[in-house]
Amino acid sequence: MTTFVDRVVLHMQAGDGGHGCVSIHREKFKPFGGPDGGNGGHGGSVSLVVDPQVTTLLDFHFRPHMKAENGKGGAGSNRDGANGRDLVIKVPNGTVVQTLDGEVLADLVGVGTTFEAARGGRGGRGNASLANARRKAPGFAELGEPGDRLDVVLELKSVADVGLVGFPSAGKSSLISVISAAKPKIADYPFTTLVPNLGVVRVDNHTFTVADVPGLIPGAATGKGLGLEFLRHVERCAVLVHVVDTATLEPGRDPLADIDAIESELTQYGGLAERPRLVALNKIDVPDGRDLADIVRPDLEARGFRVFDVSTATREGLRELTYAMAELVDQSRRAAPPAEPTRIVLRPKAVDDTGFTIEAEEDGSFTVRGNRPERWVKQTNFDNDEAVGYLADRLARLGVEEKLAKAGAQAGDLVRIGEREFDWQPTLYAGVDFVPGNRGTDVRLEDKSTRASAAERLAARKARRVRPEDELEAGAPQDDADDEDWD
Repeated sequence: MTTFVDRVVLHMQAGDGGHGCVSIHREKFKPFGGPDGGNGGHGGSVSLVVDPQVTTLLDFHFRPHMKAENGKGGAGSNRDGANGRDLVIKVPNGTVVQTLDGEVLADLVGVGTTFEAARGGRGGRGNASLANARRKAPGFAELGEPGDRLDVVLELKSVADVGLVGFPSAGKSSLISVISAAKPKIADYPFTTLVPNLGVVRVDNHTFTVADVPGLIPGAATGKGLGLEFLRHVERCAVLVHVVDTATLEPGRDPLADIDAIESELTQYGGLAERPRLVALNKIDVPDGRDLADIVRPDLEARGFRVFDVSTATREGLRELTYAMAELVDQSRRAAPPAEPTRIVLRPKAVDDTGFTIEAEEDGSFTVRGNRPERWVKQTNFDNDEAVGYLADRLARLGVEEKLAKAGAQAGDLVRIGEREFDWQPTLYAGVDFVPGNRGTDVRLEDKSTRASAAERLAARKARRVRPEDELEAGAPQDDADDEDWD
């Protein structure tokens, strides 16, 4: 069974916003008391936070789909919907958040570091919030905005001060087990260690962490063996320690060749050339191992390495090695720039920034891009003509129609906003919202060819009220006769 996972694909979905409510207040002797539809609640967001109790991404390997709670819809009597609860995902220290294309979104280092990966959708406004002096009783409400949907790659890079590198079965796990409280799996066959192990080492007043990086063999940087999966765990190490097996029985193996092979893989991986190195010649408790250590020490020191003869079995030389580790770690920490408090960066919008752009496509259509127009389209109920008319007023007030005309758009051209497509019909915008008639309708969206004008309707009403002249002439004699009989 898998017990360690350091790379997963996570499918995150923020909560959708709740729909606004269309409601009219009614009570006895007050059949029309005005709009009282409440607003929808906001959807919950998905955030990643570093937790010291989490050391692996194993949970996300079995449960890769994460979804926050949706916002509740509004209700009558001015009752707003409840906001959806945010989803907080706990991740290990050193987690890197990337897109599927490899773009880094966040590097989560430090307990409590938080990153909002997916933002919840806004709740739609009810008709009570949409009412104004001209639109006193809106017959529509806004829909809730969908929450963000995002697929990300979580990659764990161990946060350690010292990284132990070397061939399989060189004694890295044994070394970390005797200098710290870590208890890794130890056996006498290759690739015993299948996961990085972390241990905390205390030397006098110094405390630092040591990571055992498994699976490094020639070709690891190109995918051979297990090295490619775990080379990322040495990126954050301030000091690298070559653990060399001086008692190996494999033909063609010797300490110098082992170090050259590991250095070649580290060079191919990149970014580790400036890290200080130490060399631990392990297994000197074996007679042949001690003899070989004495032979290769001068050559290693000539290359600039600090060499230590150690034995994890008898613990010989471990004190000097740990003190050397602590010294280099302390130097690295002193050389690091001081931590600066988080700065609040204000980026005001430019004076001429309208918040949207218009792009002319090759097929003759036009695409409107911008957060505000796209959000407004998502929140519009296109089954309600009054809501569509309100959207047209908002887009015209923002200047979309004016820019479309300047871009060369003609009546009937295809205009795309978000996922919606429209046949553009330019309208005359007078600077104020259109005053609608019946709730839920907008006469501007009706077919003009079949609807009579106001002047035509007025003339028809007058014609119905006036008696034809021929009827008046025909009825006059009859009236005179009746008058004579009464006389």
